[in-house]
Amino acid sequence: MTAALHRSHTTTGPDHLGADREALRQRPTRRVLSALEHPGQVFEHITPNWFASVMGTGIVANAAVTLPIHIPGLHTFAIAVWIAASTALVTLTAAFAVHWTRHRTHARTHAAHPVMVQFYGAPPMALLTVGAGTMLLGKDLIGPGAATAVFAVLWTVGTALGLLTAVLVPYLMITAHDHDTAVALPAWLMPVVPPMVSASTGALLLPHITDGQWRLTMLAGCYAMFGLSLLIGMLTMTLIYGRLVHGGIPAVQAAPTVWITLGMIGQSITAATLLGNDAPLVFTGDNAAVATGLHVFGIVYGFAMGGFGVLMFVLAAALTVHAARRGLAFSLTWWSFTFPVGTCVTGASALGAAVGSNAVDIAAVGLYAVLLIAWGTVAAHTLRGSLRGHLFLAS
Repeated sequence: MTAALHRSHTTTGPDHLGADREALRQRPTRRVLSALEHPGQVFEHITPNWFASVMGTGIVANAAVTLPIHIPGLHTFAIAVWIAASTALVTLTAAFAVHWTRHRTHARTHAAHPVMVQFYGAPPMALLTVGAGTMLLGKDLIGPGAATAVFAVLWTVGTALGLLTAVLVPYLMITAHDHDTAVALPAWLMPVVPPMVSASTGALLLPHITDGQWRLTMLAGCYAMFGLSLLIGMLTMTLIYGRLVHGGIPAVQAAPTVWITLGMIGQSITAATLLGNDAPLVFTGDNAAVATGLHVFGIVYGFAMGGFGVLMFVLAAALTVHAARRGLAFSLTWWSFTFPVGTCVTGASALGAAVGSNAVDIAAVGLYAVLLIAWGTVAAHTLRGSLRGHLFLAS
C-alpha cells in the first residue's frame, strides 16, 4: 500500500495534485451534509418545532438553578448549557428568518398544516426560557443590570408572541382546517402553554418592577395568563385523554408528544407556587391576608396537580416503551422528552421550598436526573442528524 501511494505521488502532475487537494478539502463538507443536495437546502425546512431544542436545552440550565441541593460544578455546567441554548436561539431565529424569506412557499405550507402550525408555540417559549436563564445565570457573565434588561426584553417579546399564538392558532383551527379529519393531539397544547410560561417566568421579573400599581398590574397579569392557559389547557387535555382512550395511542413516531401534557402540569405548578411566593411584594399591611391566601393556593394547587402529574408521567413513560417496542425512531418529536420534564423539576423544586418537604425535594432531584439522561440522548441524536443533514430534509 505504501509503495502504491509512493508511485501515485511520483507520477501525478501539479494539476492532479491540485485536484486531489481540492477533493480532500471538500470531503469533510460532503460528509457533514451528505444527505443534502446543496448547503442551501438547510433552510428549506426549518420548521417551528426546531425551537423545541432551545426550550429543552434552556430548561436543563434553568432547572439546575432551582434544585434544592448543591452539587460541585453544577452551576458552571448550567451556565455552559444556557450559553448553548442562547446560541441555538440566535442561530435558529436567523435560519427561520432566511426560511421565510427564501422559501416562503414551504413556510406557508408549514403554517397551514394542522399539526405543524401547533408548534408555532415553540418560538415564544424558547424566548421565555432563554430569558429566564439570562436572569438566573447570565448575570454571572454580563452583570445583574444587563441580565435584567435582556430578560425584560425577551419576556415582553415572548409573552406578546405567546398570547398571539394562543389566539391565532385556535382561530385557524376553527375557521381554516379540515374538521372531518381533525383529531385531538398532544401537540394541541403547544400554542396553549406559552402564557403559562410567561406567568411562571414573570414571577422572576416581578421584584424588579416598580412598587405600587405597576407591580400589582404585573402580578395580576401573570395570574390572568395562568388562568387563560390553565383553563384552555385542561379542556384540551380532556380532549387528548379522551382521544387516547377511545382512539388508542398516536402513530408510533408521534408517541413522544404525549409528554407535552407534563409541560402544562409542571409549568402551572411552578407558576402557582412562585407567584404565591411573590404575592407579599404586592399585598402588604391590611392586604397581607391576600398574599397569605395566594401562597396557600399555590401550595394546595401544587400538591393536587402534582398527583395528576404522577399519573401522566407514568402513562407517558408506558406509552413510550410501547412505541419503542414497535420501532420508534429518532425525530425532532423526541425533544418532547425534555422541556416538559424540566418544568416538573422547577415545579417540584418550588413546591418543596415552599413547604420544606424533603420528599418533594428528592423528587425534584430524581426528575432532574431523568431530564439529564433524556436531554443528553436527544441532543446527541439531534447533533448527529444535523451534521449529516437528515434533519433538514422534508419529513
